[in-house]
Amino acid sequence: MPLEVDCREILSLPEFEEVARQSMTPMAYAYVASGAADEHTVRWNREALDRIRLRPRVLRDVTSVDTRVTLLGRELAFPILLAPTAYQRVLHPDGELEAARGAAAAGITYIVSMGTTTPIGEIARVATSPLWFQLYFQSDLEFTRDVVRQAEEAGCEVMCVTVDSPVLGPRNRQARARFRLPPEVTTPHLYDIGHRRQQVMNPRRVVATWKDVEWLRAFTKLPLVLKGILDPDDAELAIQAGVQAIVVSNHGGRNLDTAPAAIDALAEVADRVQGRVPLLVDGAIQRGTDIVKAIAVGASAVLIGRPYCYGLAIGGSAGVGRVVEILRGELDAAMMLVGASDLKSIETSLLWDDRRGRSSGEK
Repeated sequence: MPLEVDCREILSLPEFEEVARQSMTPMAYAYVASGAADEHTVRWNREALDRIRLRPRVLRDVTSVDTRVTLLGRELAFPILLAPTAYQRVLHPDGELEAARGAAAAGITYIVSMGTTTPIGEIARVATSPLWFQLYFQSDLEFTRDVVRQAEEAGCEVMCVTVDSPVLGPRNRQARARFRLPPEVTTPHLYDIGHRRQQVMNPRRVVATWKDVEWLRAFTKLPLVLKGILDPDDAELAIQAGVQAIVVSNHGGRNLDTAPAAIDALAEVADRVQGRVPLLVDGAIQRGTDIVKAIAVGASAVLIGRPYCYGLAIGGSAGVGRVVEILRGELDAAMMLVGASDLKSIETSLLWDDRRGRSSGEK
């Protein structure tokens, strides 16, 4: 039986993981927590953020701080979004519905995974905060087109295409825990995995190219975001392909082990992009100071994944809301402590050595 948890008593996102580890089934916890192979990249995501030091400025007027950001035509109250994570009914009986309710209560944008275990239309009916939809190209392009149309009809505001997964990485810890979807749980929008249940844990091989991005851009009505870019040359190609934003991401360390930390890649991508499109970043964001660092390095906003999954698992919508509440409070405090009254004030000068994503002593 899961532990009875009062999420109001939890004070930090790392604490959410510890409580969830004790409460979730070993299979479900391994699914959320694990990465690929030896999980070097999972560790590096966190270690890279920890290495960056902040330069606090004092005696600035931070009586109030403004965390608003305009992203793809919509003003957000704070620069945090819920990243797409699949199979949420493995974490909570109501899965994505509870995540959407928690997002609505917190006023945060929720990016629904194509691996949702609840149809997007049903999620939209309970959502009162913005929804984006995350897409994998499928081997059947007509199936893909139909999923895009369903997302559009449900009112999703952005199409976020994950482009770093022609095959899944070797998720050894997840496989060792014998992760499987329960018989009653399906993935209505994921053809190549969900409709061949015996392949849920096998590598998926749907190789997309820039031509597929052009194909999608030609018919979708929605702004197009590419998620999973680490190389500045790929960022340049994305801009040439007409995408409206980029998510710098290594898939949470779940695909290519020994890929660089996302925050380190962000520094190089930001240097190339030079503000032509918004950059978002994910990967081990779990403190308000992490958000300040990401924005200083070049991000417009961040995505969180594992933390809200732990919140969902142990507290449903209340858990999701509490995760966001904690992170928002920490962001406000971090901005006041570094002397930044708004997001535009968060610049590289607030990094201790004024270099993007590097801490003092690194060459």
